[in-house]
Amino acid sequence: MNPVAEEVSLDIIIAEHLSKAFEDLIAVNDIAFRVREGECFGFLGPNGAGKTTTMRMIQCVSPLSSGTLTVAGMDVRKEERSIKAILGVAPQETNLDPDLTIRDNLLVYSRYFDIPKGEAEKRADELLNFFQLEAKRDTDIDKLSGGMKRRLLLARALINRPKILILDEPTVGLDPQARHLIWEQLALLRSQGKTIIITTHYMEEAERLCDRIVIMDGGKILAEGKPKELVTRHLGDSIIEVRNDPAAITCLNGNKKVEGYEVIGKTILVSTSEPQQVIDSLLQSCGVTAASVRKATLEDVFLKLTGRALRE
Repeated sequence: MNPVAEEVSLDIIIAEHLSKAFEDLIAVNDIAFRVREGECFGFLGPNGAGKTTTMRMIQCVSPLSSGTLTVAGMDVRKEERSIKAILGVAPQETNLDPDLTIRDNLLVYSRYFDIPKGEAEKRADELLNFFQLEAKRDTDIDKLSGGMKRRLLLARALINRPKILILDEPTVGLDPQARHLIWEQLALLRSQGKTIIITTHYMEEAERLCDRIVIMDGGKILAEGKPKELVTRHLGDSIIEVRNDPAAITCLNGNKKVEGYEVIGKTILVSTSEPQQVIDSLLQSCGVTAASVRKATLEDVFLKLTGRALRE
């Protein structure tokens, strides 16, 4: 009887001691991460955290200052051209050619990859159908909605059938219907084995799409793991909200069921995996008259690790 081979997930991107410094700023500061082939990997962080700079180093458009970074076994310092050939990139900004129709945007872009004309036309039509743009194939870019432009950017990123798809804020500024349509298409690509890397400010997007995420701030990685595991690790299962009161804080400090709490103005946010016991204690022994409980979320973890101050 032949032994069954164990399936091994390969690391398609490996970063070790990765740093990027500008004249007066260290944008990425000695980070390490690995992206597995076929997974969706997310970079989360406030503005200026270093996530976009990291993505640009992966794309070989910004040279690293120190450390090592390999993509599909290739060194970004030495094999830039070969790496770019296996990447599909959809930037945050819309940089479609306004002088061309939807279909022509795809066909012209295909020339960068030396795709034969007949094959390019076939792929363009397949992608327009996949992203539900076939009815608008001859439409000028300036007549498209924001959602259509984002879908076209994704279609363009796939014209060379890349091994790795890199998406910077793929659904920024879209209405819920357009956002959910793109989520469905990205989930389908993920199920087909495509490696996807995204940056996003939408916590629901990260929870829905990403197998693993890193949370960055100040050029450092603060946490890494599966979204649900990060919530449990940093907060427990639930968040209790009670009115800020010295007696309640004293009671929380002595409660072993409390995994942590944060005072936000007039409210105390309490982290716990045993909410009923904590609520009973607050109501019966601490003078608290009302409390509410909800599931802890990735957004709670994000705010706990990166703070609540507004970033410009």
